[in-house]
Parts: sequence; C-alpha cells; structure tokens
Amino acid sequence: MGAAGLDPANIATNHRHGEVEAAFSVQEIRQRVVGLDVKVPVLDGSRRPYVNFDNAATTPSFWDVCETMELFLPWYSSIHRGTGFKSGVATEAYDDARHIVGHFFGADPAEQVVIFVKNSTEAINKAARRIPLSPDDVVLVSLMEHHSNDLPWRPQATVMHLAVTPQGELDLEDVRRKFAEHGKRIKLLAITGASNVTGAINPIHELAELAHSHGARILVDAAQLAPHRAIHIGPAGDPGHIDFLVASAHKMYAPFGTGALIGPREIFGRGAPDYSGGGTVEIVTEDDVYWASPPDRDEAGSPNVLGAVAMAAACRVLREIGMDHLAAYEADLTRYTLEELKAIEGIELYGHVDPASAGKRLGVIPFNVKGLSHYLVGAVLSTEYAIGVRNGCFCAHPYVLRLLDIPDPVAWSWRKQVVAGVRAHLPGLVRISYGCYSSHEEVDWLVRALRKIACGEIAGDYEQDQATGTFSERTFRPEMEQYFKL
Repeated sequence: MGAAGLDPANIATNHRHGEVEAAFSVQEIRQRVVGLDVKVPVLDGSRRPYVNFDNAATTPSFWDVCETMELFLPWYSSIHRGTGFKSGVATEAYDDARHIVGHFFGADPAEQVVIFVKNSTEAINKAARRIPLSPDDVVLVSLMEHHSNDLPWRPQATVMHLAVTPQGELDLEDVRRKFAEHGKRIKLLAITGASNVTGAINPIHELAELAHSHGARILVDAAQLAPHRAIHIGPAGDPGHIDFLVASAHKMYAPFGTGALIGPREIFGRGAPDYSGGGTVEIVTEDDVYWASPPDRDEAGSPNVLGAVAMAAACRVLREIGMDHLAAYEADLTRYTLEELKAIEGIELYGHVDPASAGKRLGVIPFNVKGLSHYLVGAVLSTEYAIGVRNGCFCAHPYVLRLLDIPDPVAWSWRKQVVAGVRAHLPGLVRISYGCYSSHEEVDWLVRALRKIACGEIAGDYEQDQATGTFSERTFRPEMEQYFKL
C-alpha cells in the first residue's frame, strides 16, 4: 500500500480539471485509505459507493495505519515499568511515536514536550488548567473558534472575543486593537489555525509575533489545519514561534483515540497536573508527593499506546505524500467546487467564495439551498445520493450566526426553542469538507445532486423530528445490522 519510490517533486497537470498532481495520483492516495470501496443503500433500492464529504469532523484511516496496528498488536504490552521484553518493545514504540509526532510539527525535544491526550478538546482543557492564569488575566479567542477553544478558557480567565469580517475571516485590526487596549493583561491568544466552518486560514506566525511583542503567548488549535498544511512550531527564539499547539489524530487519518498537546517543557515542568494518579509521580508519601518530569506528569494512568503509534504512522504517511502537494491539490479541488456551486441557482455560499483565492483556504465549504432546511438537504444527499455531509452550527454557534447575519431577537427565539427541546427551526449550514483522497468525480456527483435538489427534484417523502430537527424519508428504513453489528 505504500508509495515508495515516488518522487513528489514531479508535478504534472490534469487538463480535464486543471488538477495539480504529483508523481502520485489521487487514485494512488485513495488506495491507501480504508473504506472507500464501501457501498451503502439509497432510496431507489440500489447501493452506491459512499462519498464522504465530512472530513472536517473525522477522517477515515490510512491502510498504512491499520497495517502498523496489525504489526504492533502482538507486541502491545504495559510500558515504562514493565520488565518483560514485550514491555520494552512497547515502551520504545510509544517513545518513538512521541518523537515522530513532535518532528511532524517541527518541535524541538529540548524546548517543547509532546503530551498525548484523547483529542484536541482534551488538549485545550489541559492547557487551560496548566498555563498559569488568574481570573483577571485576559485570554483572546476569536468568534470563529470551535467551542472547544472557547469554553475551557472561561472558568480560568477573562475571555474576550475577537471580531470576524462578514466573510468569516479574522479581523486583524480588531486583534491589534485588543492588544493595544488591554496590554499586559493579555496572557494568551488562543486561535484556530483554520476554521472548521469556512476553511478560513489564520496567519498563525504573524499572530504569534504580535502576541509575543505584547508579552503574551499563543495557542494554536490545529485540529483542522494539521491534516492539510505543513505546520512548523519554530524555535523559541523566533518571534513568530508557536508556544502551544494541539491536534487530533482522528482528523489525520488515525481514528484511534489520540491527540497531542505540544508546549514549552518549562511550563509543564511546573505545578501539579490537572489529572493525578498512576504515572504522574516520582515518589508519594503519606503526606507529600513529588511529581514526575514532563511529559509523564501530564499523562495520568495507562496511556493509549496504540493511539500514539497510530498517530505517528499517519504523520509519516502525510509527510511521505507531501503536505505542500496535498495543499496544492486541495486548492484545485476547492477552486473547481466553488466554480461549479456558484453556477447553481439557489445555492448560497458562505465565507470567502472567490475561486481564485482557493489556495488561501481549506477545502471546507459551507452553503445552503435557498428555501430548504439545512437538515433536509443533508438528509436528501445521504438518502438519495449516498453523500455524507454535516449540517448545523458545527460547534461554532456565534460564528455561524455571524455568517448568517441573524439578528439578536431571532437568535433568542431559537435559543428558547432549543432549551424547550425543539431544534427543528435551528438555523445552520450544510458543510462539505475534503480529505486528501477526495476526487473531482465525487465533486461532480455532488454538483449533480445539488442541481436537482435546488430545482425541487426530491424523490422521497421526508418528515422532520421536531426534537432533533433531522429529516428522514418515510419509507426508507435500511437495517443497519446488515452492515455492522457487534
């Protein structure tokens, strides 16, 4: 399944779509991704190849990762304190995984520590409790943040939100204004590397330099950015270096329950961990405790050794394929999609929608079909076309409301409905998001489906659940047990 012997510097052009290709093709990459041959039932009684356009939520696994798991599982054992041979092999694999993940992001082991966690959400929660903060300190977060990079900071400090433009991009003037107004009170800028709603990419190194010039640190939520762009943390002496970075393996083709928090070794070498217990200590007496050095201090309990190995394997595959080449291909795919969608009457696109600027954003495209509920569009795409998307507010409620330009009275009305248990009228968007394996042919199928939906050509008879908001076709009841059951 590997791509040994391929020269990623050899780039050619596919004249049909203007597709940027390296010496590897999309077809070769697709052969390295699990589940792309799966067919699912659709309303007309047939089965179609499943098209996954929900990669911003989670990605499938690389076959390379699964093969690594198969090779490692016979050697899986307790780590660090086990004296058996298997424990030695497992310990070395876990430590190697930490080094590989750190290297993927350009971390210096002498300066930064890689802490394995479950996912980006846990990483940010850990950072919020381990970075020294007081209630009067200010943490700047943007309105485009996923809730996971907003809510954890609120109990620890004073959170101030940075504005976004009507197109959903970070308002850099507001960032500068906030730093000028609040000065030394600002201890941290917590910012997403790229939006999970619009794909907008933030200038993280420019923002880091600004934060450092005011005596603050920066944390980058790279959950969305890491699978699509090369990220280099940079040395501590570089004004544009990243202090803290978080990433999730399940968005990097290794869905085995692991993420990483990378940060200054000296920060995690101070104070008590947010979770304490086995593995976090050097010595415990009846009256005292001596904490272990990082990263052990912040990895309480038995770690997810398999997940760490899987994340490392995925990092190696991404590096082998080439992040720059993946970015170029994704930009072409995004450009093509925007051109096609803009030609469909009734499709309302959000965010920065200029096809010529596709290289400055990720392949995350939010839209609505005029006159139709986002819930219904998602259901029809799945039920009639075997296309998996995501709809709603994507754990970024303030941001989506800003994009939709919903006035406060309307927002308050749906909030009351949600609290009362009714989500049927909740505003939102439909989101398509690409992985490294997404193809122009899949986009063509999506465009064909949306043309019909926008024209009112919907074959099924759909009913809405008022509590969840979701639509289901009245007669389409495939038995999930036929496809998988424990």
